[in-house]
Parts: sequence; C-alpha cells; structure tokens
Amino acid sequence: MKSKFFNRWSAWGALLPLAAIVLVGYVGTVLWTLRTSMSSSRTFPKDDFVGLQQFERLLDNERWQLAIHNLAVYGVLYILAAMVLGFLLAVFIDQKVRGEGVLRTAFLYPYAMSFVATGLVWQWVLNPDSGLQNAVQQMGWTNFTFDWIVDQDMVIYTVVIAGTWQGAGLVMALMLAGLRGIDEEIWKAARLDGIPTWRVYLSVVLPMMGPTLATVFTLLATGVVKVFDTVVAMTQGGPGTASDVPAKFIMDHLFGRANLALASAGAVMLLITVLALVAPLAYARSRKQAQGGH
Repeated sequence: MKSKFFNRWSAWGALLPLAAIVLVGYVGTVLWTLRTSMSSSRTFPKDDFVGLQQFERLLDNERWQLAIHNLAVYGVLYILAAMVLGFLLAVFIDQKVRGEGVLRTAFLYPYAMSFVATGLVWQWVLNPDSGLQNAVQQMGWTNFTFDWIVDQDMVIYTVVIAGTWQGAGLVMALMLAGLRGIDEEIWKAARLDGIPTWRVYLSVVLPMMGPTLATVFTLLATGVVKVFDTVVAMTQGGPGTASDVPAKFIMDHLFGRANLALASAGAVMLLITVLALVAPLAYARSRKQAQGGH
C-alpha cells in the first residue's frame, strides 16, 4: 500500500515541475503581452506606460473595425452553416446507411487538411479564370458568373464556404456520437405515437444533445476568433482589405509595420473574446456538476 502511494506521489512530483513551467510560461506570455499593449513599443519593447492609449487607437482604426465586422459575419454564418450541415450529415449517417465507414471518413477528411491547403483548394475552385465559373462557362452557360473571391462585397462569404466545408466534418462526427447515445426506446415510443421524425429531432433529440451542441459551439467559436491561415491562403486579406480579419491585422502590425504595442493590444482583445466565449460555458458546466453532486 505504501509502495503504491509512494509511486503515485513520485509520478505527480515528476509532473509538477513541468506543469509549473507550462503555467508560468503561458501566464507569463499573457502578462507580457498585456504589459506591452500599455506601452509605446514599436520595433522593440519599451519600458514605458501609456495606459489604454493603444486600445483607443485600435478601436479607432478603420482596418480593425473592418476586421471585426468581417469576423462577426464569418463567425455567425460559419457556426450556423457548419452546425446545420454537420447535424444533417450526422442524421443521414445515423440511418445505418450502406458504406457508413467510407462516408464518415469522406465527410471528416476535409477537417484533417491544413487550413492553408483548404484555402488554396478553394482559391483555385473560386478563381473566375480557371475555377468553377470558367468550367460552367465552358459547358455552354456563357453568362454564368461566380466571382465572389474578387468582389469586395462578397469575398468574406467565400471564406465562409471554405470554413464550412472544412468544419462540417468535425461537427458531423461529434453530432453522430451524440445521436448514437440517444435511447432507442425514445424512437420506438415516437413511432407508436405517430410523431413525425422531424418533430422528434427538434423537440426531443436536440434538447437531449445539449452538452454536445455546447461543445461543438465552443470549438467552432474559438476557431472563428483565431481564423487566419484560410484567409491568407485564399485572399491575402483582399481584395484590398475586404476580407481582413483580426488575426491578420495583428500579424501585419507585428511583423510588417513594426508596431508591437498595437499588435499586442489586438491580441489582448482576441484573448478577451475567447474568454467571453468559454467562461460562460465553463461556469454552466461547473454549476451543473455541483448541483449533480448534491
């Protein structure tokens, strides 16, 4: 008994230094970024203090405002489309269709691709000169146009298409796991009562999948906040800055414009956004567990 206790304590003792290093490193970088955002640092850090001046400059910056607007449009449409499409794919596969394993792999495969690869694929597909528009015109529909990727007003929607294509597979896998956890007796009772299938899904199944939906939403929402690779690979933030997003704004000001303080302020704003998304869910889960414990 003592030997087991000693071995377990020794294992925890070996992990504690590593955990401390990770925690200090993470918290330290966050605090350093926050401190830098309250300075006048440019190419190199400065040990001065300007208060919230950089945040005021950030909020007054038209490019940052556009990036936030694009992020909001992308976030709402991407999360909605990925959740709806992923749920429909999960429902389809849950019908015990033939070749389920192949279909599940095919739907999940885009998520295994890098964001850069996804962006490049959709850049080629949506290129008016060599992609979908050109292919349809070659088939005889010469008046067909689909040039959203070069249209300043529509380009952000092409990023939504690419993101949904990649993210729907993950949603499908999580939703399918949730659907497989639904008691079969519920379906038998619904059939006996003559309740339409769509009504069972809306009124019974989806409410029972609350934890799964919350997990899916959190994963998608945090992915929205940090979207960067797909935008850079597809559009480079263009045409102009029409598809700019906060992460690209930060990287451009950090490395391209040598404005360390403003970039740090943008990073702090993104961190606050992530915390605002994750904290309520974490609180709700902890409260539910506490109530369950009583």
